[in-house]
Amino acid sequence: MHSKLYYLLLLLLLLLASPAARAQQQDLELARQYMSQGDYDKAGALYSKLIDEQRLFGAVYPDYLKVLLAQRNYKEAEKLVKKTLKRHPGNPNYGVDLGVVYQAAGDKGAAAKQFDRLVADATPEMVTAVANAFMQNELYDYAEKAYLRGRQLANDPMAYNRPLMALYRYRQKTDSLVAEALNLLLADENELGYVQNILQSSMREEENFDALEKELILKVQQNPDKLSFNELLIWLYVQRRDFYSALLQARAVDKRTRSGGSRVMELGAISLKNEDYQGAIEAFEYIVEEYPEGPYYLVARQRLINAREEQVQNTFPVSQEKIQALLADYEALLNEVGRRPETMEVLQHMAALYAFYLDDKDKAIALLQEAISMPRADANLVADSKLTLGDIYLLKGEPWESTLLYSQVEKSHKETPIGHEAKLRNARLNYYKGDFELAQAHLDILKLATSREIANDAMDLSLLITDNTGLDTSTAAMQDYAAIDLLVFQNKLPEALAALDSMLQKYPGHSLTDEIYFQKANIYERTGNFEKAVENLQQIVSNPQYDILSDDALYRMAFIYEESLHDKAKAQQLYNDLLVKHQGSIYAAEARKRFRKLRGDTVN
Repeated sequence: MHSKLYYLLLLLLLLLASPAARAQQQDLELARQYMSQGDYDKAGALYSKLIDEQRLFGAVYPDYLKVLLAQRNYKEAEKLVKKTLKRHPGNPNYGVDLGVVYQAAGDKGAAAKQFDRLVADATPEMVTAVANAFMQNELYDYAEKAYLRGRQLANDPMAYNRPLMALYRYRQKTDSLVAEALNLLLADENELGYVQNILQSSMREEENFDALEKELILKVQQNPDKLSFNELLIWLYVQRRDFYSALLQARAVDKRTRSGGSRVMELGAISLKNEDYQGAIEAFEYIVEEYPEGPYYLVARQRLINAREEQVQNTFPVSQEKIQALLADYEALLNEVGRRPETMEVLQHMAALYAFYLDDKDKAIALLQEAISMPRADANLVADSKLTLGDIYLLKGEPWESTLLYSQVEKSHKETPIGHEAKLRNARLNYYKGDFELAQAHLDILKLATSREIANDAMDLSLLITDNTGLDTSTAAMQDYAAIDLLVFQNKLPEALAALDSMLQKYPGHSLTDEIYFQKANIYERTGNFEKAVENLQQIVSNPQYDILSDDALYRMAFIYEESLHDKAKAQQLYNDLLVKHQGSIYAAEARKRFRKLRGDTVN
């Protein structure tokens, strides 16, 4: 009812509107059309007649000013703005317009004088409006001056902190942004999350991180009671993937606060996930030593051995003595805390060590069956144990048992990360068998998995299959390569090497050639023949046809020179080559960290 009445009244007003008003509206629309077409003379003639009509002023003024400036009619533009200023003396937008006119006319001195006057004359109530007027005209330096003038008027060092941070962020003035962010944190430690977010979205260059690190270390020294600076420093090190430095800070904070070690535990987990084994080991050792009665003790004991295990597994050639020592550590942990649901993961790890490194598959199967049948066991851990058991049956050459176990987990854990992992292993099993169509059916589903790691693994395997079968009517080469992949999984490395060499002879120039060289390098590295590993990686790096794996090969070469051949200069050169040639590589962040470390970069 009300809406009908409203429309009736509106219709009456339109009908009663004077012919003059309707004519003015038509002129306004015509002026806008001329302006959009670039016919400024005709547009200006119409606007000049309409500008004194108060009812239309808000619509006419901005376009008329643009037309006058486009015509370079600076005198008329100045006259227009000054007349408007007399009508609206308190509106900073018109004051800025006057400076813009001077600027357009080439009178930079008059423009600067006008802008400076606006800043100087701004009252506390007008500061935001003045700054906004400057920003609307992209006069960001003057917007900053307006905010700083407001801070001066308020006699408050934190006044306009957030608008200034937003401005510095937009203009990428990182030094000023960092200063404002740290001042905010100094005033209120509860703003740590906000400060982290704004810095994370603003800092892109390595030099920015260096500057922030220096400022933060200084703030930590000057304000030992402000733990938020330590936390921000920890956050910075994690961003740079310098997990060890983050750990040192976390331990220092924990020793001062005796907070139970939760932050150290978190960093230990991050370090382990990012293959910083030594950092993870030191983190978990700290928890075990400092909090033997704490809630994290059992987990830390277990994770400590896990970290050592991964370190041993990734230090080539793998030491059998160290594998035995790990098993002894796990056994000691079981003797200390008992075989219970909380230690199921220990049984899984022991089983994998027995099966893959000591070739004692029966012992491994017995341990996993014990884990699976454990009363009150966590369903996810049971599923994980079944996956490991499936791997061991594949190791034994019994793929039908493997697929049975993988499929059980797929069914019991649908649409979960563990279920997706089971599907991935089934896909890989089909790939090993040469059934690429069935493997791809699994992989197409997994590309959309919620777990990024699983989705990435699925994508990698899918691309390997499609890239090497799509253009070839025969899948024979891919079948041969998949069978070799299975030999590698089963630790039959001499047989795998011989088969790879045979493939190079059998399929010269095939699209799988780079994969073959990379696989050979992997086997040579695992067996401790690092020179041969580098030799095969060089085959990829030096051939521009192998662009897909070239950054992988270059990173691996640098890593081998650094960690295994102990040629730091060569490693540094190769890391730098990767950073120059493959700036978008997934290895760039780690390569940069290692390059800086080898170069001896330090923060003063």
